[in-house]
Amino acid sequence: TTKNQKKARVAASRVAEETYSTVPHTFVFHRGQIGKNVAQLVADMRRVMEPFTARSLKVRKNNVLKDFVAVAGPLGITHFSIFTKTENTINMRLARLPKGPTLYFRVAKYTLSKDVVSSLKRHRMHEQQFSHHPLLVLNNFGIEGMHIKLMATMFQNMFPSINVHKLNLNSIKRCVLLNYDPVSQEVEFRHYSLKVVPVGMSRGVKKLMQEKFPNMSKLEDISELLMKGVNLSESEAEQDGDHNITELPQVYSGRGNMASQQSAVRLTEIGPRMTLQLVKISEGMGEGKVLYHSFISKTEEELQEMLKRKEARLKEKEERKRKQEQNIALKKDKRDQNKQKSLEGIKRKRQQEGQVSDDEVEDPGKPEDQAPAEESEDEAEYYRQAVGEEPDEGIVPPLAQRRCSGASSHQNQPRETLPLEPQDNRKDAVDRIRRVSSSYE
Repeated sequence: TTKNQKKARVAASRVAEETYSTVPHTFVFHRGQIGKNVAQLVADMRRVMEPFTARSLKVRKNNVLKDFVAVAGPLGITHFSIFTKTENTINMRLARLPKGPTLYFRVAKYTLSKDVVSSLKRHRMHEQQFSHHPLLVLNNFGIEGMHIKLMATMFQNMFPSINVHKLNLNSIKRCVLLNYDPVSQEVEFRHYSLKVVPVGMSRGVKKLMQEKFPNMSKLEDISELLMKGVNLSESEAEQDGDHNITELPQVYSGRGNMASQQSAVRLTEIGPRMTLQLVKISEGMGEGKVLYHSFISKTEEELQEMLKRKEARLKEKEERKRKQEQNIALKKDKRDQNKQKSLEGIKRKRQQEGQVSDDEVEDPGKPEDQAPAEESEDEAEYYRQAVGEEPDEGIVPPLAQRRCSGASSHQNQPRETLPLEPQDNRKDAVDRIRRVSSSYE
C-alpha cells in the first residue's frame, strides 16, 4: 500500500468511529422468567436493531437494572428495550437513557422471524442486509395527542437519522414500518427486506438480465419471449404500479437499476411481527411521575393530591437522611474522643511506670552501710592479722566479681561478721574465712 492509501484508510477509520459514536445504540434484553418463545423474540429484535446493538449481550439472573445502566454509559448506549412476561401478558419497555422517559407497551400479538419466513415461497434475507441499519417508516403518527408525539419521537430516536443529500441507496437493505391505528390505538410493527427491480420491460428480459434462461422449447421466435414472457412461474409475476414505482436518483445494486430510470421497490417481510398497545408513559427510568396512562384517568384534584403525597414522602426521606448524617457525625466525634482519652491514659500510665522504676530501682552492687572498697579492705586486713600472710587470689573476691555474681542475690540477706579474736589459732581462722568466701560464690 502507498502512503496515500494509508492516509485514506486512517481518515476513513476516524470518520467511521465518529459516525459510530454519534448514532443511537440499543440494549435489547429481558427481565425475569420469559420462556423459550419470548427469548427468541428478544433475539429477533436484536437482529432488527443491528448493527448498533449488543448482539451477544449476556443477562444473568442476579443482574438488576442498575447494572445495565452502569454499563450503558461507557458503551454509548442510548436506549433500552426490555421484555418481561407475566401470567397473562407479554410486556415491552422502551427507555431513553439516562433520564427517561419510559414507555410501557403490551405485546398483544407477535410472530417470530422463523414463522414469518417459513410462510413465504421465496424469502430474501442474507447476512449483508444486517451490516446497515434499517430505514424507519412511521405512518399515522401525526394525530393530535401528547402520547402519540412522544411515541413517534421515541421510535425516531432509536434509529440513526438520515441525510438525504449524503445517503447511499445501496446501504438501504431493510425497512421497519410502524403503523398506528387510531381506532384500536395499537401500533403495528413490521420488518421488511427491501429490493429494487427495473420496470418497463417484460419478465423474459428481466430473466435474461439476471442470467436465468427460461425454457424456450415451445417458442418459434425469441421475440415471443421478449414481448409475452411465457413459461414463467406465477411467483415471479409480481404486481407493480404507482404505489411502488419510483425514479432512482442513484445507481442501485442489481442489473438494470440505473440512475434516472424507473424501478419498482419491493418489500418482503422477514419478521418479527408485533402488535403493540401503549399502556403508560413515566418519567425517568420507570421510577418517576406517570405522564400518561391508557386505562386510568385522574382528575386535577387527584393529581394535586398525588403530588402533595409525593412531596411529603420526599421531605420525609430528606429528613431521615439528615438525621442519619447527624447521628453518624455524633458517633464519629464520640469515637474520636474515646480514642483520644485512651491514648492519654496510656501515655500517663507509661510516664508513671517510668518514674517508679527510676526511684525504686537500687544499685545491686551498693551495700547498705558502707562502700564496697572499705568492706574489701577490712576483710583483707583481718586475713593478714589472723593468718599473718597476704590473702591468696580467690579467697577474698574482688569488688567487681561480687557485684556481678553474688551481690545482687544476697543484697537483702544479713551478712555474717567475723569478730576479731586474736587468740584463735590459724586453722580456725582459715576455716572461718573459707566459709565467708563460700557465701559469696
